[in-house]
Amino acid sequence: MGAPSALPLLLLLACSWAPGGANLSQDGYWQEQDLELGTLAPLDEALSSTVWSSPDMLASQDSQPWTSDETVVAGGTVVLKCQVKDHEDSSLQWSNPAQQTLYFGEKRALRDNRIQLVSSTPHELSISISNVALADEGEYTCSIFTMPVRTAKSLVTVLGIPQKPIITGYKSSLREKETATLNCQSSGSKPAAQLTWRKGDKELHGDQTRVQEDPNGKTFTVSSSVSFQVTREDDGASIVCSVNHESLKGADRSTSQRIEVLYTPTALIRPEPAHPREGQKLLLHCEGRGNPVPQQYLWVKEGSEPPLKMTQESALIFPFLNKSDSGTYGCTATSNMGSYTAYFTLNVNDPSPVPSSSSTYHAIIGGIVAFIVFLLLILLIFLGHYLIRHKGTYLTHEAKGSDDAPDADTAIINAEGGQSGGDDKKEYFI
Repeated sequence: MGAPSALPLLLLLACSWAPGGANLSQDGYWQEQDLELGTLAPLDEALSSTVWSSPDMLASQDSQPWTSDETVVAGGTVVLKCQVKDHEDSSLQWSNPAQQTLYFGEKRALRDNRIQLVSSTPHELSISISNVALADEGEYTCSIFTMPVRTAKSLVTVLGIPQKPIITGYKSSLREKETATLNCQSSGSKPAAQLTWRKGDKELHGDQTRVQEDPNGKTFTVSSSVSFQVTREDDGASIVCSVNHESLKGADRSTSQRIEVLYTPTALIRPEPAHPREGQKLLLHCEGRGNPVPQQYLWVKEGSEPPLKMTQESALIFPFLNKSDSGTYGCTATSNMGSYTAYFTLNVNDPSPVPSSSSTYHAIIGGIVAFIVFLLLILLIFLGHYLIRHKGTYLTHEAKGSDDAPDADTAIINAEGGQSGGDDKKEYFI
């Protein structure tokens, strides 16, 4: 009644230990039929696992597998890596938190296309799980079926990504010096996220972030509130609520709320031109600012009873300035939030000096003289050129008879001392 007699009992235990719906194949492996759960442990290794507590079986530390904890963002991919130095002719196996075998060596055991084999050697078994869900979180087991069976644990932490925050509480425009209260909320974070507030580039100190567990029991909803007194500078400002969480890896996830502030108007008087002189046209522009923008403007002059009439929107026009127009003018800008009066002191300067007529006359005369000199120079140049080409010589010719005209060679006389040929002589130029 030794070990051989216990073999049938061990076989029975091994068969009853196999998951429902699994049968023993000819090659000695457990194969799943209709169920998605299966263990691909060889029969001899299954038998060995039943006697792992035998006191005379000492295993080497080199056969102890090791792995590491992993953190993954929901929707991402995690790689589980298990290694062993001395495999003792046995294969490595990965199981999920529900103790379902995922891979035994290079053999797939669970029908889940998200789980893929990365590497399978006698010393390493690595698998990947893609599109990780929150339900995949837990402790995964790497086993090697030596005597005794040795295991290593890998804790997979799945981070829930917080949803974009939602701001509530703003309903309509606020009046200056009123208190604004805004609420911000974001759900789906795991672990719970943190919320922060800012106005433009300035941080706002809101209430401490409140945490509430979501109905799924895995993620959290966080919320926060902020209150502050608004000023006219806050008109058009954006109040931003941001969610901070490790799953975002530094990415910005925030929501902004633009606020409108109603406030009393202000006004400023601007002259055009800036330094008016007597005789010029002058416009005094009354530039009103406010929310809402002023729609009514009233001009007055100190010492003058009736209000002045505008002739162009909010501007007061002086078609021709006089010294008598000097004085202090007031412009009152009015909206349904109130009124504001701006003042401007007008000092009419003397007329601009008129350019001297003598200087203009001298400039004109100078131009005429220069033009005449230019024409004379051109005339002298042409005259000199003409005289050079036609040197002063004369041809004298006797007019006594038409057939007795002297020969041209004998009729040339010097223009300075030639003889006179009588009263009927004619002179010719050659």
